[in-house]
Parts: sequence; structure tokens; C-alpha cells
Amino acid sequence: MSEIKNLNPVCIWKNFHALTQVPRPSGHLEKIQQFLLDFAHEAGVEAFKDPAGNIVMRKPATAGMEDRKGVILQAHMDMVPQKTPESKHDFVTDPIEPWIDGEWVKAKGTTLGADNGLGVAAIMAVMESKDLCHGPVEALITADEETGMYGANDLPQGELNGHILLNLDSETWGKFVIGSAGGLDVTATLSYKEVETCPEDSAVKVTLKGLRGGHSGLEIHEGRGNANKLMVRFVREAIEECDARLATWHGGNMRNAIPFKCEVVLTLPKENIPALAELVEAWREDFADEYKNIESGIEFFCEEVEVPKCEVPEEIQDNLVNAIYACHDGVIRMIPSYPDVVETSSNLAIIDIESGMASIKILARSSREDMKDYVATMLESCFNMAGMKVEFSGSYGGWDPNPDSEILHLLLKEYKELFGSEGIIQVDHAGLECSVILGKYPHLDVVSLGPTMKSPHTTTERALIATVEPFWQLLKKTLEDIPQL
Repeated sequence: MSEIKNLNPVCIWKNFHALTQVPRPSGHLEKIQQFLLDFAHEAGVEAFKDPAGNIVMRKPATAGMEDRKGVILQAHMDMVPQKTPESKHDFVTDPIEPWIDGEWVKAKGTTLGADNGLGVAAIMAVMESKDLCHGPVEALITADEETGMYGANDLPQGELNGHILLNLDSETWGKFVIGSAGGLDVTATLSYKEVETCPEDSAVKVTLKGLRGGHSGLEIHEGRGNANKLMVRFVREAIEECDARLATWHGGNMRNAIPFKCEVVLTLPKENIPALAELVEAWREDFADEYKNIESGIEFFCEEVEVPKCEVPEEIQDNLVNAIYACHDGVIRMIPSYPDVVETSSNLAIIDIESGMASIKILARSSREDMKDYVATMLESCFNMAGMKVEFSGSYGGWDPNPDSEILHLLLKEYKELFGSEGIIQVDHAGLECSVILGKYPHLDVVSLGPTMKSPHTTTERALIATVEPFWQLLKKTLEDIPQL
């Protein structure tokens, strides 16, 4: 599994391999924070953990380059913890197992953590290099980006000294991101008093899995199946046709990932189980046909389980199912001036209903604040009608594009000279920390770039090996040519 350490450029891949050996799921960052501090000490550069849990490193300019503009290299330390159903991996204690599959680096049964581990590895390579020429360089490695950009949101003002921010969290080589969407977490909750299950009823667990899932910003426009939205179609019909009652619902586990799995437990008269099984089969065939050009591994099945003592009251059940059915999921609008880029979307990410509590989490995104407010109010209205309490949190603004950016034009110039082709300027629907950092440091000149990765936030996450070497070449050359103050 350690063969990725021998890939070129070794200075990045050896650091990335080291990162895979340190558990770093969002919310559990103590080990990676200490790892980065220890690394900086060994590299001989200043480093500290700030009050937000971010790691900041500072490396002075090489001789003769003290008059250059200061550069902040920025990436996030946490990774999305997703694993295959058969995996026994514990993200809090176990290392990731990377491996080479042809032209890609992948992970065994889990997310790889190239998002944003490759960015962190590149920063480490700069910090430990003894022959790289550069002006003053800072590293900002942020905490808990994937769960709400908490490290960026709590970043102290006055902590950073640089003039240019290079965010290393983009996922398509040759594209330079100069704008991104803002986002908002929407959480709807309802407490209810459970009712006893009819003692003569049976219980069935219905499982939907095998969907591709994916990044709810970068891949929301691809029409991939959302496990919660597919399941609600079946559940509503099961209630109507099989006299089923909802006991529990668990679907999705990450706010910024399209849910690929959902499980519900239904109670119903024993004599209706064959009809329910037929309904499951009918929906399985329908889902397979509906998504035949998008999803290839859909599994939808049911099995009898122990009858739960309690279930959701019928009126509450109907209100919840109707609200989930009505909740918008997916693209709402494209950017008029960039018709290939999503402007506004929502991801019905997580549903948990059990033991007298219903919780539904949605991540709304938009590059327009007024549309973000519109989506928030739309979702609030939807779940208010079901009697649910709706709360907003983790709001971050969009990153307004600056096509006249000095660092953008330097990157484009260097890219063409190095590789003989034109770089592509892009605005992303994914949320980047640039917008949050700019809110605290508005003077910064900002561009995001990175090597190519596919399917972040899923167990098929992979990094394209051939793009890491040119990414490193461009980063080195750009640091060498940073303009003077």
C-alpha cells in the first residue's frame, strides 16, 4: 500500500502518504493537528495552532526575495469519512489504505482524502524544501472545512500577513477557480411522542444502497440518485397500498454529500408483507430504469426484522413523509452568464427519524445571496407545514469573481509557458473557504487550483496521478515569479 510514496513528484506523494496514515475525519482533528505541528518543527519553520484549530506555518523568504509579495498557501486538514457497506474501517483510529489503480490513486473501501490532502501535501513540500525560491510564505491549514468551514469562519483577524492567497482545494487540473457558491445549513427538527406498535403487526427493514453519491456542489448537476428522495417515493406508496407505518428512517451521513444509502423500518399487517415485497421489486425495477444511464449499482430490498415496540404517530408520519416528498433536491437554477455552472441548489442530505425525534438536514448553495435566501425560505416553508422547527447555521457567502486578478494572470501566463496550452478560468458551485477568508482579509488576491480528483466525498474518490507533477511545477514556478511589493 505504500507504493504511492514512490510516485512523482516524491515530495508531494510521500507527504500525502504520511497524511493517509493519520486519522483526520472532520470533528476528530487532534492527531492531524499535532502531526502538522511536529512536521513544521522538523522542517524548521514557525508553526502554531490558532484558537479556531487551524494550523499556521510561516517560512521566510529565500535570500534576495524579501521584497516579494507574501503568499498564503491554503488547504483544509479534515476529510470526509465515507466507507463501503462491507468496510470495517474506523476513521477515528485507522489509517487510510491508498493503492494505485492504473492512472489513479484510490483507497481501499473508503474515501481517499485527496480532498484536501493533496493540497496539504503540497504545502508541506513547500515548507520543507531547501532549494525552492520564494518570497515570504505562510501556510493556513484549516479545521473542519467539510462540516461547516468552522476553521475559516473562526479564523482570527490580523493573524495572516500575506497579500496573495492560493487555495489548493480545486479538483480539475488546468482550471483556475476565481469564484464559488455560498452555502447555508438548514436543519428541521420535530420531537414527537411515539405510539405503541400494533402487537399483531410484523416489521420489515427496507434498504436502498449502491447509489454513486458524490459531492453535493461539484456533482449535483449530474442527476445522481438521492437515496432519501428515492426512498420517500416508495414509503408513501407503501403507506397507501400496504397499510404500512413508519418506525425509523436513516438516510445519508454528510451534509455536503449526496446520500447513497437509506434504510427505513416499516410495520404492517403480516398478511401484507408479500404485497410490500412486490412493491419493493416494482420500485427497484423503476429506479434501475429511471437511472439506467447514471446509476449502475442500485440495490433495493427488504427483510423481516424484529418488531419495534413503538412507531411514529400516523399524523406525524404523514406530515413528515409529505414534507420529505415536497422538499426540493438538486439544481434550482444555472448562472445566466455562465450557463454551464450551477447557481443555486439544495441537497437533502441527512434524515434521521427514531425514538421520538425527527431531524432533517439540507445544504443549500447559491452564488447569489438573494437566491440563497430564497432557497432557505422555501425549505423553511416546506418543513414548517409539517410542524417542524427550522434553524439556519453555518452560512457563508459566495466568492465574487475577479477576472482582473494579478495572481490569476500570472498563473495563466506560467501555465501557458510551461505546458503550451491556455488555462481555463472557472466559477465553481462547490463552496470554497476563499469567500470566508476574504470576508476577514478583503485585500487578498485569490485563486484556487489543484490536481484532478474525481468523486470526492465518496468511496470511489480518486486522484489522477499524471496531474500532480505539473501542478507542482506550476506552483514552484509561480512562487519563484511572485511580483514585488
